[in-house]
Amino acid sequence: MYPDLFRFPEWFPLMGGEPVTSFGAMMVLAFFSSGLVLRNGMEREGLDPNLSWDIVLAAVLGGILGARTYYILLNFPRLLDDPVGAIFSRGGLVWYGGFLGGAGLVIWFIRRKRLPLPSVADAVAPAMALGYAVGRVGCFLVGDDWGRPTASWVGVRFPHGAPPSRVGIIETEFGIHVDPDLVARFGDVVPVHPTQLYEVGLSLGIFALLLFIRRGARAPGWLFMVWLALAGGERFLIEFFRAKDDRFFGILTLAQGISVLLIIVGILGTRRLGKAGPRSPRTTGEA
Repeated sequence: MYPDLFRFPEWFPLMGGEPVTSFGAMMVLAFFSSGLVLRNGMEREGLDPNLSWDIVLAAVLGGILGARTYYILLNFPRLLDDPVGAIFSRGGLVWYGGFLGGAGLVIWFIRRKRLPLPSVADAVAPAMALGYAVGRVGCFLVGDDWGRPTASWVGVRFPHGAPPSRVGIIETEFGIHVDPDLVARFGDVVPVHPTQLYEVGLSLGIFALLLFIRRGARAPGWLFMVWLALAGGERFLIEFFRAKDDRFFGILTLAQGISVLLIIVGILGTRRLGKAGPRSPRTTGEA
């Protein structure tokens, strides 16, 4: 793990002594790489590629606001105990909250610019898949969002994670019983499923698949619906391996409940748009 890449020297204006975190760096890289993919997608859809970075900015602002709101609502007791800490702490950027908030502001921008929403959504889909994969690398480097304890060869220990994968934290904060044999073998810091890396691999696979299938004839909006179903399915599966304390629906988490909705919307959307008839891409011969 590399939570901090480096620190600014003390003499550096405003940022002197402050760290540059690996998570922050990967988030910047995620939005930058997404912007490049989105620009290419906008060109393929016959839209102004210069609007790509405006869409990315809207996604960043809406995403941060949505992720923060989702986190506060999910941890409402903490908000009552420490309002300032809950609102302004550095942690608490929840993916689905960020997705909903970012989507809302992006849709507002698209409507304001009178752009065709289905075509922009198709351009956005591969960018979302790649950005999510890059962002999850940041989660791994900082030791966040890891999974349940495991003795398998894939297990990774996070002694300085956010939080560390310590037995007390796993059992107290997440309500997961840790096998005593695992503690006897590894001590207080036990290996867990690196669910961040699982998501990196699955999201890159979704990204590659979207690039491949977008070359064919399709109705506007169909590619986005495919991404929606695949992204929901990926997250639904990963949640079974995650160390979570929000399993409000029996063995299912709140994120899995949202995932099911995304899968249903995505499947119904692909079926509906498939019946609407294909439309050839505006440009050909590109990946």
